[in-house]
Amino acid sequence: MKWSKMDHQQRKDNILGVVVNEYIKTVTPISSGLIAQDYVRDLSPATIRNILAELEREGYLTHPHTSAGRVPTQEGYRYFVDHLMNQIHLLEQEKERIKEEYAMQMKDLESVMEKTSQVLSDLTHYTSIVSMDGMDRIFCKGACYIVGYSDDQDLNRVRDILRALEEKERLMEVINREICRKIRVYIGHEIAWQDVEDCSMAISHYRIGKSASGHLAILGPTHMDYSRVVSTLDYFSHLMEEIL
Repeated sequence: MKWSKMDHQQRKDNILGVVVNEYIKTVTPISSGLIAQDYVRDLSPATIRNILAELEREGYLTHPHTSAGRVPTQEGYRYFVDHLMNQIHLLEQEKERIKEEYAMQMKDLESVMEKTSQVLSDLTHYTSIVSMDGMDRIFCKGACYIVGYSDDQDLNRVRDILRALEEKERLMEVINREICRKIRVYIGHEIAWQDVEDCSMAISHYRIGKSASGHLAILGPTHMDYSRVVSTLDYFSHLMEEIL
């Protein structure tokens, strides 16, 4: 469908989707010129600027004072996750590699949980957390990626996130929330934890047999690759149910 034939809401959704996807890839404010040149050739630059301004007034975008480009707000990411995100799938070779690694690590439950946390972090390049209900211990990997979570490279933010990961009881409370769907994404302030208010967290639930269950979580920046994170958690939730 040509952009000129879309209704106004479709145009807004598509332009917001472009801004979010591009910002996730580049972590650089997205200009109307880039959108017009690479994505939307059926709309004039003036129309694109008007739509960007409208999205900013509605709270989905903002712009740094030093740049004419736009960046998504937490509300923009929320709308993207709820309405615009496309589901991706792990490649078959990725799945085979994961299963082979598990086959070599199948010693006990703790080994599986630790391996799961490591592979989740390796695949997403974010911090992963794995828990099981009734077990006080949690497995957390990928803290090294936290230095890239803050858009402005604020070391105080990095310190706050690292400190939060040390608060195991609070962390357990957050990831063990009852979730009404297989995977729930909390963006920024929705996590309800000031130390990680500039992050997003995706949490999935897995069940082992009729009684045991647990949670898998990915903690990343608000500009995390939501599609890949959700797809990865979905796959691992099923994998945990298969192998345990």
